[in-house]
Amino acid sequence: MRQLRLLLGLLVSLLATQALSKKDKPDIEETAFDAPPLGLTYFEDSDIILVANPETQVVYRSSDAGVKWTPIKDITEGEALETLKHPYDKKTAVVLGTKKKHWITSDRGESWREFTTDEGPTKLKPGIVFHATDPDRMLFLAQNCRAWRCTDSVYYTTDGFKEKPKAMPDDILDCIWAKNADVFAERNKDLEDDTVLCIAAGKFSLLHSNLRVVVSKDFFEKDPVEPKSDDRPVEGVVNIAATKGYLVIAAKGERTSEMAMYVSDDIDVWHRAEFGEHRLEEGAYTLLESTNYSMQVDVMTTRPSTLEPMGVLLTSNSNGTYFTRNVEHTNRDIRGFVDFEKIANIQGVALVNTVENYEEVERRAMVSKEIVTQISFDDGRTWGELEVDGKRLHLHSITEQRNMGRMFSSPAPGIVMGVGNTGKVLKKYSEGDLYISDDTGVTWNLALEKPHLFEFGAQGSILVAVEDGETDELRWSMDHGKTWEKVDLPSKVKPMALTTTPDSTSLKFLMIATKGGGSGTKHNIYAIDFNGVHERECKDKDYEDWQARVDGEGKAMCIMGHTQSFKRRKPDADCLVPNKDFQDPEENRKTCKCTEQDFECDYNFKRHEGKCVQSGKIIPPKGTCEGEDKKYKGSSGYRKIPGNDCEGGVNLAEEIERDCSETAAPPASGQISNEITKFKGDEFVEYYYLERDGNPGDDETIIMRTELREVFKTHDHGKSWIPVLKDEEVLAIYPHQYQNDRVYLVTPSKKVYFSTDFAKNFHSFDAPEEPNRAHVQVLTFHPKEKDWLIWTGGRDCKGDQCLTVAQVSRKHGESWETMLRAVRKCQFVYREDRENSDSMVLCEQYENENENKEGASRLLVSSTDWFEHKQEVKRDVIAFATMAEYIVVAFRAEEKETLKVDASIDGVTFADAQFPPNFEVPHQHAYTVLDSTTHAVFLHVTTNNVRDQEYGSIMKSNSNGTSYVLSTSEVNRNTEGYVDFEKMQGIEGVAIINRISNVQEVNSGSSKRLKTYITHNDGSGWALLGQPKDRPKGVKWCDSNDLEKCSLHLHGYTERKDPRSTYSSPSAVGLMMGTGNVGEYLGYKKEADTFITRDGGVTWYMVAEGNWMWEYGDQGSILVIVKEGEPTKSVQYSLDEGRSWQEHEIGEEMVVSAITTVPSDTSRNFLLWGKIGSSLATINMDFSGMKERSTLCKLDEQNPKADDYDLWSPSHPLSENNCLFGHVAEYHRKRPDHDCYNGKGFPHLHNIAQNCSCTREDFECDYNYERHHNGECVLVSGLEKPDPAAVCKKNPNQIEYYDITGYRRIPLSTCEGGKMLDYTSTTRPCPNHDKEFEEKHGISGAGLFFAIVLPIAAAAGVGYWVWKNWDGKFGRIRLGDGMGGGGMGAAFESDAPWIKYPVMAISGVVAVLAALPMLLGSLWDAVSSRLGRSSGGGGAYSRPFTSRSSFQRGRGDYAVVDPDEGELLGDDSDDEA
Repeated sequence: MRQLRLLLGLLVSLLATQALSKKDKPDIEETAFDAPPLGLTYFEDSDIILVANPETQVVYRSSDAGVKWTPIKDITEGEALETLKHPYDKKTAVVLGTKKKHWITSDRGESWREFTTDEGPTKLKPGIVFHATDPDRMLFLAQNCRAWRCTDSVYYTTDGFKEKPKAMPDDILDCIWAKNADVFAERNKDLEDDTVLCIAAGKFSLLHSNLRVVVSKDFFEKDPVEPKSDDRPVEGVVNIAATKGYLVIAAKGERTSEMAMYVSDDIDVWHRAEFGEHRLEEGAYTLLESTNYSMQVDVMTTRPSTLEPMGVLLTSNSNGTYFTRNVEHTNRDIRGFVDFEKIANIQGVALVNTVENYEEVERRAMVSKEIVTQISFDDGRTWGELEVDGKRLHLHSITEQRNMGRMFSSPAPGIVMGVGNTGKVLKKYSEGDLYISDDTGVTWNLALEKPHLFEFGAQGSILVAVEDGETDELRWSMDHGKTWEKVDLPSKVKPMALTTTPDSTSLKFLMIATKGGGSGTKHNIYAIDFNGVHERECKDKDYEDWQARVDGEGKAMCIMGHTQSFKRRKPDADCLVPNKDFQDPEENRKTCKCTEQDFECDYNFKRHEGKCVQSGKIIPPKGTCEGEDKKYKGSSGYRKIPGNDCEGGVNLAEEIERDCSETAAPPASGQISNEITKFKGDEFVEYYYLERDGNPGDDETIIMRTELREVFKTHDHGKSWIPVLKDEEVLAIYPHQYQNDRVYLVTPSKKVYFSTDFAKNFHSFDAPEEPNRAHVQVLTFHPKEKDWLIWTGGRDCKGDQCLTVAQVSRKHGESWETMLRAVRKCQFVYREDRENSDSMVLCEQYENENENKEGASRLLVSSTDWFEHKQEVKRDVIAFATMAEYIVVAFRAEEKETLKVDASIDGVTFADAQFPPNFEVPHQHAYTVLDSTTHAVFLHVTTNNVRDQEYGSIMKSNSNGTSYVLSTSEVNRNTEGYVDFEKMQGIEGVAIINRISNVQEVNSGSSKRLKTYITHNDGSGWALLGQPKDRPKGVKWCDSNDLEKCSLHLHGYTERKDPRSTYSSPSAVGLMMGTGNVGEYLGYKKEADTFITRDGGVTWYMVAEGNWMWEYGDQGSILVIVKEGEPTKSVQYSLDEGRSWQEHEIGEEMVVSAITTVPSDTSRNFLLWGKIGSSLATINMDFSGMKERSTLCKLDEQNPKADDYDLWSPSHPLSENNCLFGHVAEYHRKRPDHDCYNGKGFPHLHNIAQNCSCTREDFECDYNYERHHNGECVLVSGLEKPDPAAVCKKNPNQIEYYDITGYRRIPLSTCEGGKMLDYTSTTRPCPNHDKEFEEKHGISGAGLFFAIVLPIAAAAGVGYWVWKNWDGKFGRIRLGDGMGGGGMGAAFESDAPWIKYPVMAISGVVAVLAALPMLLGSLWDAVSSRLGRSSGGGGAYSRPFTSRSSFQRGRGDYAVVDPDEGELLGDDSDDEA
């Protein structure tokens, strides 16, 4: 009996044990949080998880897969910003703090070590960049923000932050490790671990368009290397990235939204990726998940403003250089997400959603997309449908992601799930069901009805799902989704996320969900544990060898030269896959025989009609193609895809015999080619270059309109012309002011045609009104938001009288809203350095909307909410204009007999312009803004407005454009308002003017006698031009050495037929050409000869007798001149900067009205415009076939004199040691005797070799002072010195001030020491700062107490950048004038894009006149930063440091120093980094 009881007890015990070992449901543990948990982070191969409470900024840790959570005590409560897990080290993570204190763990969060940084982390991206092979190497991305301005910097550690991280140079803005990705690191094991790829500021510019990429292998101890593509450095860098085996640079030109992508698989060799007929648009392409052997990019193909975007999926070859189209009409959303995902762990299988009704979506707005799902099993070569029981299946994808992690799959082999529906197209998510496939998408079955969140566990042997909505149950399946069991949740919840370990090897899951609603919402984490649901672990008999990819016959498919199979648990096996060691699925591969699919095009070959054809220069093996060799063994055009495992079979890569002639580009013809095109009509009314500006593509596009209102375009610089809109009249062409790739054609109706791809394709929208009839600018563009437009149209027209209405669209013409009625002009006034200006608009509006009332007064009004509310700025306004950082407005003074001018920097506060007291003009009739370089406006004030007697004085302002000193007087102006003032492009501070020498006689009615003067110090001093050197034989001119009696004089802007013709070129540094004469005065233009200077105007030479028009090509390596206004059959050209000239026949006799090339002057093509007989005609002249210009010049920044370039420094004629503006600048210039071409633009400024000691040339006269005939600055008679202590009032923190000397430093000067004429040795304390003054000047009193950097802007050769901001060469601005032919308002006014420089002229007589456009680029853009970043590394130079007091001692001159030091650190530019 006792034995029986023992036996029964044992049986009961065994049964109890068995009952405990096999559960019928998972364990569920609930943890409440008082805020939505964020930053969920798994440590791989463990049950350890981190999560953060975003409200309390506390980080919690769980060591048991989420059952229990404890706050990490080592991390300061309330300071956790973000948690970053190392992607390649399973134990390392970093928690960044909100300030300068952070924490790191290297043991999965068991312990944390605190470290500090000098700056806080960036909030724009993850603040740590991890290294793929060394967990101790990390980059810290920092950001320092004051008010609305932020500066970026980078720090590095090689010891896991055991020591304080070290700073990169100041000009480094962003970095990644070269070994940022595991595949790249594996392929480049020999690459130094310290190698970084960084975005750096331009050497001499803060402009965004000059951002560059640098590579350093020693954290910039030595000079970094700039990656090159086509032997030119990459500029305009937008982003850098690493993906699998590739490093990628994204770059963009200044005046286009088109992007360029550069790719490298070894960091040394970079190629610009080619996308065929597709183009990358800013914000319109997505770099998708890549494979180890190719990249995928989806490029948006629909209009940027569309709410239903679509794209095309492109796949690269193995080095990322050529992309081919895989899938068209992909579905994407406005955020850039694309419905595309590769199946995890299975090579070659991917799902994509495409748009079925793409034609209708492209044609009509507001059409909903009909989306279908496709799958590929062969790496995207072919695509097929998904099916369930014979019905087509469609799945919701990335654009509607509801869960965290991957969308359809996990590392669990072959199991794919998704929410969708059967039918013709994809329905709403709420109407979907859950579907599953366990053969990588070959077959599908319904898993559960209604949408569910789902997750994969234990290598796919357990699947978990929860309904995506309020629910109180959880579902799971252990047979690949054939049957499902359920378990009740503790209460009804709304799941937000369902997840598990990243490798899907665990039996434990985590669900984040909410309970309740409104203020009573609760946030919970549920830990779900399936351990013990089966009583046994799987054995070998429970697994199958499952083939990952099979064809239609069930046979294993080869991808990348191998088949792929996995050891996978059988669906019906009654066991659990153990997860003790978090084992990954076991993969097996078998090698295949090679087929054509295993090969790709070799370097310099690309696929065309299914075959690899040559696309570039082939480099023969060493030792071949030498001597008499004509053949060599070389590339077949194919190569086996790197990483491909195939063996035997087809060998497309076998070398073939090639001709040595193939090793070079097609031989140069040696000839200059001509192409003549004739048109109907009598006049070319307007033409504009749409220059690519360094972006992909070699086309040179021009769009042109004749007086017959016919429009033509050319993409090959006039070799062939194509009519545009044959059946439409076009009143005006409006190129986008800020985007070169956009152009608009205005018709007499509401229909507006536009192109966003350099006039290749045109679309249309309807404007809200017909174009106005008030000769007012019709279209206005936003500097940043390319889809924002202002349309000024005419409403309620009676004859020529209409109500002029301004309306705005923020959707590129899709919809419009009215802003104001009875307007004359409206303009966006956004600038990046102008706070709260994104939606700021200024308008001139007629008072009481009395637009058609004679003499009606106009108001200047502003708004930041599209005139829901408006503010009156000025009354009795004549006109306003924007220029660089300035907004200038002219208005009638209260007495109505004279004009006044006010200026503003912020668009809110306008201050009166104060002219020198000795500048007495009873009635100021007109102003012409000539230039607004950094911190200064050049303003021409008309002092004699009598017809044919016009002249005036040039005034130079302080930094806010309000206080002026006299630069020079009696400067010539014409009746139309143009002024003979022109700045030299490419070199700082050089300008040419024509002055009237017989003022008294002119005032009495005599004709003007003009003399030409030049300045080399930004208008501080002017001198007559010297006599030309090397007078040609037979040429007679005056022989006196007295320049007053015998000097060179040039015809200026007031006499030009084509206002786009300039003396100089932005890319031909140091060169100027002009027509004129040598004598006492400027003679008649018909009797003029043609002259050139090669040293910035110091020395001149005569190049030809008579009047010639000129043009610069290939950055000055080709000069072409043609007779002006008379029949000719030839042109003259020079290949050596005008030292010698050759004749070229143009084919037919032509009367040439203009000669042009691309605005940057970088092309080897020129275009003649004019008439051949009675026909309008153009003649293209192509110099690229010349042997002398068929090879690209070589430039090595590290050894700039080694190859085809030399270094050249401009200088002031009176300076020593080539000093100009306090420094010696060195520019790259092609050697004239080298036969090569410059090609696309590159930064000409090589270096600032040195700063010089200050001399008289570095200073100009201060306010209330004037230049004496001996050169000294003397106080104006009868005036008192300005109050030197005024600087203390402007800055309450100022400690001291200097006595007045009468001099102020030229803002461009960087001189150090020497003659410091702008201050004395005497300093005085500011009121209430006596104590600080005594401390500063006591026993320890040393001079410098606060260092700031003076702007060096112009040293950057600002003119080089300017042409990028303006489309043609020059252009008139006639504010309110007609456009000719069409009777339209000028396409642009004061800042027309086809004008080299912004301009404005305002006249009390003619209301608004045109003016000479003379802004040498936005110098302000380049140098406004008071404390800019130094260039670092090679080419670095030291900027002048001075005390804060001495910076202010100008007392209201160029530098505005706010009490807020944020102003000192700001980067005030339109495009800066």
